[in-house]
Amino acid sequence: MINKGLKKELSLLDLTMASLGAIIGSGWLLASQAAAQGAGPSAIFSWVIGGVVVMLIGLVYAELGGLIPESGGIARYPHYSHGHLTSFIMGWAAFLAYASVPAVEAEGVVTYAQSYIPAFKAANGNISALGLLVAAALMALFFIINYYGVKSFAKVNTPVTLIKFIMPSATVLLFLFIGMHWSNLTVHGFAPYHSSGMMKMVSTAGIVFSFLGFRQAVDLAGEAKHPQRDVPRAVVYSLIIGILLYVLLQLVFIGGVPSSQLAKGWSALSYSAPFAQLAVTLGMGWFATLLYADAILSPAGTGNIYLASTSRVLYALANNRYFPKALSKVDPKTGVPSVALITAFIMGLIFLAPFPAWQKLVGFVSSATVLTSIIGPISAAVFRRVAPNAKRPVKLGGMNIIAPLAFIGGSFIIYWTGWAVNLPLLIAMLVGLILYAIATLVAPNQIQRPTAQSLKAGIWLIVYLLFMLAMSYYGSSVFGAPANHGKGAIHYPLDLVVIAIGSLLFYYWGVASGYKTKDVEEVLEALDETREAGAL
Repeated sequence: MINKGLKKELSLLDLTMASLGAIIGSGWLLASQAAAQGAGPSAIFSWVIGGVVVMLIGLVYAELGGLIPESGGIARYPHYSHGHLTSFIMGWAAFLAYASVPAVEAEGVVTYAQSYIPAFKAANGNISALGLLVAAALMALFFIINYYGVKSFAKVNTPVTLIKFIMPSATVLLFLFIGMHWSNLTVHGFAPYHSSGMMKMVSTAGIVFSFLGFRQAVDLAGEAKHPQRDVPRAVVYSLIIGILLYVLLQLVFIGGVPSSQLAKGWSALSYSAPFAQLAVTLGMGWFATLLYADAILSPAGTGNIYLASTSRVLYALANNRYFPKALSKVDPKTGVPSVALITAFIMGLIFLAPFPAWQKLVGFVSSATVLTSIIGPISAAVFRRVAPNAKRPVKLGGMNIIAPLAFIGGSFIIYWTGWAVNLPLLIAMLVGLILYAIATLVAPNQIQRPTAQSLKAGIWLIVYLLFMLAMSYYGSSVFGAPANHGKGAIHYPLDLVVIAIGSLLFYYWGVASGYKTKDVEEVLEALDETREAGAL
């Protein structure tokens, strides 16, 4: 039985606020400056590009979330469509990505606070030991809130997200009417770092990282009151609001920078608390104080959400029998997978150590998270083929076009992240596969071995990962190819053409590799029974 033991207490508002709350985190406070540094005014279009790609992915997940509403669904859908190998690779990547986000958000709080607590900043510009200790304390707070159950989580998150939405909205309005220097849009040219700079920022400045929060509604689907109706709506609503808000925030940041500070170009900007410090230069000290307060609330709220989602991904992986059974154990009093939650908390603390700076961790999270997202379009197409008559509360029109475009867009984002991030990511994936192989030998009663059919169904994904790594190595230097090795072997924009064509081939290979697993038959039958009983 799916979602066994989980309490169904989340409304449409709760689900939408979970996704929107994850979208409005440290990204709105820090990503506008990071994007401007690498793209200038054209960063406005970086947000549009990122928003369009994530919306394409989100539309596919709206159908998936309605078809099979299950907690930790991001790790379950590939299990249902391709079996163990594909699902483990994607689930492991999801675990790494999700587990690191609470650390990102805690670091976001500390980074913004560096402007008024200098002790949080180390001599090399990274977060100091004291700052990391404070970040760890924040993560402990996230854990306590989540530990007392999903109802406690919703009671905290929904009102916090409503408050979080007020501050960026007020920032847009105040800057538009008080602080706009419209000449900034052309002072060094609209795209001083060319179109390649605009694209690179989609992956490395925190843009995609911000938008990918939409998946929280999918991850919490098993605890929704009316999942097949509300999960798809929450995904779409949160993304529409998030895209509009972030495009406007980038616009007002570009216009809010004093023209005198652009003498050395956009790359020379260096604010530790961008919007708050700009508010001071515009004579709005009172608003800067509110922004500093929100710089604690917004990232903290998002970190709280992602800790909940990480535990649900672990719960799903344990149900897939990739991880120990204990991780699927649900506390009967709180309805929370408590062992998974504790594990997620510990993993988040570990991520603080190797990435003592916000932007250094964002690139890794973005690439890993997008990698897990692009399986969605393939799984959805497989389900259309193997279960054409299944009940779909949301049936996406134009799936044959939207799904491959979403896969290609996701591949672009992974490529734009660059070799320096993609190599460690692939190594982390390899480590996960080795651990999984060892676990199947050591604990065969708990960890299920992949079948021959699932191994065959996962070959496309392994080849795809190698293809993306090779492109990161031999592609254009503007996207981070190694300076002394593959630099410029495939020049821009030819590299994007190769990525697009290669991704299209891998998409259709991935769809053709999917099959009607025993698990998807069982889950669809269980949903039909639940629907007939009036519980959906």
